[in-house]
Amino acid sequence: MNRLLLLLPIMGLLLFGCSNEPTAESPEYDLCIYGGTSAGVIAAHAAGKLGLKTLLIEPGTHLGGLSSSGLGSTDIGNKHAVTGLSRDFYRRLGDHYGIFEAWTFEPSLAEKTFEEYIAEVEVDVWREHRLQSAAKEGTNIQRITVEDLSAGGASKQVSARMFIDCTYEGDLLAAAGVSYTIGREANSTYNETLNGVQLRKYHQFEDGIDPYVVPGDSTSGLLWGINDEPLSPDGTGDKKVQAYNFRLCWSDDPDNQVPFSETRPDDYDPEKYALLLRLLESREAKGKKRHDAGTYFIINRMPNHKTDINNRGAFSTDHIGGNWDYPEASYEAREAIRQDHEDYIKGLCYFLATDPRVPKRVQDDLNTWGWAKDEFTDNGNFPHQMYVREARRMIGETVMTEHHCLGDEVLQDPIGLAAYTMDSHNCDRVVIHKDGKAMVKNEGNVEVGGFPPFPIGYSALTPKASECTNLLVPVALSASHIAYGSIRMEPVFMVMGQVTAIAAQLAIEGQKTVQEVDHQKIVDLMNTDPLLNGTRPDILVDNTDAGQVEAVGTWQDTSRWMGQYKTNYAMTDPKESEASQFSFQTPVERPGKYQLYLYVPSRPRGMEAEWATTLPVTITHQESQTQKTIDLQAHERDWVDLGNYSFEQGGQCQLTLNAGTANGPVAADALLLVPTN
Repeated sequence: MNRLLLLLPIMGLLLFGCSNEPTAESPEYDLCIYGGTSAGVIAAHAAGKLGLKTLLIEPGTHLGGLSSSGLGSTDIGNKHAVTGLSRDFYRRLGDHYGIFEAWTFEPSLAEKTFEEYIAEVEVDVWREHRLQSAAKEGTNIQRITVEDLSAGGASKQVSARMFIDCTYEGDLLAAAGVSYTIGREANSTYNETLNGVQLRKYHQFEDGIDPYVVPGDSTSGLLWGINDEPLSPDGTGDKKVQAYNFRLCWSDDPDNQVPFSETRPDDYDPEKYALLLRLLESREAKGKKRHDAGTYFIINRMPNHKTDINNRGAFSTDHIGGNWDYPEASYEAREAIRQDHEDYIKGLCYFLATDPRVPKRVQDDLNTWGWAKDEFTDNGNFPHQMYVREARRMIGETVMTEHHCLGDEVLQDPIGLAAYTMDSHNCDRVVIHKDGKAMVKNEGNVEVGGFPPFPIGYSALTPKASECTNLLVPVALSASHIAYGSIRMEPVFMVMGQVTAIAAQLAIEGQKTVQEVDHQKIVDLMNTDPLLNGTRPDILVDNTDAGQVEAVGTWQDTSRWMGQYKTNYAMTDPKESEASQFSFQTPVERPGKYQLYLYVPSRPRGMEAEWATTLPVTITHQESQTQKTIDLQAHERDWVDLGNYSFEQGGQCQLTLNAGTANGPVAADALLLVPTN
């Protein structure tokens, strides 16, 4: 396998232990947050709103992590899971684009928005400061030492009452001596079925792609990127890490492009893509009808002619096997891995854009794109943050597993939701033998969903009490490999960032350890003051809320996982029931103006008919009724604006969908009231 050999583990730098130095009577900060990821920014903003003297430390120069570094096509299975300041982030982006919420967005706008969160509160931010060590007394971190990269590596010490590790890598938890794991547990560890080695069908080579330099000749050696280790049985645990990549921002606007042909890496070697060439040739030989850039890249379109590019298929932007040593590597070795990933991806684009052996239809289609010239302008238009999908994972008071994702085990301390598939990218590329023939296969990809949003336990964010009592971990949290695959989404990280800031404030206020904090107090504050500024919370009524909904006529409960609010929705067809109505109703406890929205879910799989394009509704507000017909076109999996209405304290709101007179099938999923003053 062509991997970098990493010589110096990072734990050689990140020292921990009991300090013999006297501690300051008053810590320098109430809260120190290490890692300016999306979770780190939201945690810092929340801490500032809560009145904590806060320091945010970021090893690089940019804030926002992946959310401001190309991941603009938001991975979230169910928007109901996105709450508090995390939801506010997507609404702020929506304000910029003139829509309610923006779940696809440009990286530069995301970074600007994260900077605004920091500017709005009184928190200190140290950029280009990197962790060197953590000093503990008993189970408390007393101080950490960081090196100031902007000042030649000069050391600084920081004391705080509470610490939050918001890094993707889990560097602070490791420095503090907290237990963690790397790679994939065996299925037997937690009695799971989707962990460990998994040879499956997605993002996979078709049968028959020869792995050898000289086809059929094993003595000629393997092509670049193929591991010579034998495949272990399914479910076997190992230390292999699911592949990393970068989420790329391209543009199809000729005036805002840097051509791929102009970004040839210095170490470019077309032989790295010999396996890809065999895949290209095989598809052409089989006469595949579709064979274009979208065959090898997931091209998620963003506003203003831009993209969020992700891995697609057997050979794409995922640098399989190139990251195995990253979690424990030294800073220097990590940078080498990062550069190796950048060179691999730039080389991939250069190869497909310029190599004469690439089929013309693939090459021509790819060359309609180029690097977005106005993004990542300080980094050659290439993202600054590598997609570290998984590195260290804490082993905390609770370990989230496949059983929690599926609802087979229910936690007693829920503080937020996750809602994505149990998702792992490939971890290895190996040779198998089938029907007497050697062929290459990817191993490790898992995509299993279909379950409703599930709770994340507060005890999955806290270390074991015997190890550390003033550290919270919202990103590299306690979960098995496959459960982490569902949890590890940026909106969820932001929710967990806010949760841990609140937990830190409660621990300080109550003079408690983080393990002793009452999780229900966190939940109550998230529900009653989600933005931590006294703003009235949203009011949501779901079709499953008994006592708040009423159906007349024939309505069928149905589900479209990742395309609905909460667990299901009701639907009807006026052809079957002309008298069909569905009403949502809710009391409005706090007076003021509210914007009303109706959620339009995705259609059930296999349904050929489109949703109704228009829908007559009746809105009852105070003592008045408003009749209107709403336009549902282009709103699938989105909120439809119903207008702004005033309510007195204790007033009632009712929305009735007059589905019997609609011009097509109608769904009743959720009503949302958003305060506007």
